[in-house]
Amino acid sequence: MLMTGIVEIRDYTIEKEWFDKYKEWAEIALPWLKKHLDVIDFWVDNGIEAELDGSDPQISPHGQPNVTWIIRYSDKDDRDRQFNAVLENPEWQEIWSKHPNENSYIVMNARFMKCL
Repeated sequence: MLMTGIVEIRDYTIEKEWFDKYKEWAEIALPWLKKHLDVIDFWVDNGIEAELDGSDPQISPHGQPNVTWIIRYSDKDDRDRQFNAVLENPEWQEIWSKHPNENSYIVMNARFMKCL
């Protein structure tokens, strides 16, 4: 099945000392997010070493991302509208207030891609 629109691939590098607490919080946050966004799925590092290859492989000084999730949208305007609505939602703000350390995100990367 050909997918139309775009996906947002969100990669996070969470500080190691906060990673387990982050996963616990994500188990609360994810069901709510899946109800309000078209979340394809959510993945966390399982301890298997990443494989890096290519003509000039460089690992970030912060290491590899340890969280990835993908969300489907019709276009970038749709993404901005939906994502901002989530951030402004009082229910989300209540969930966010339970985050173990909102400053534990060393790197947050959002990429926008389309299906060929």
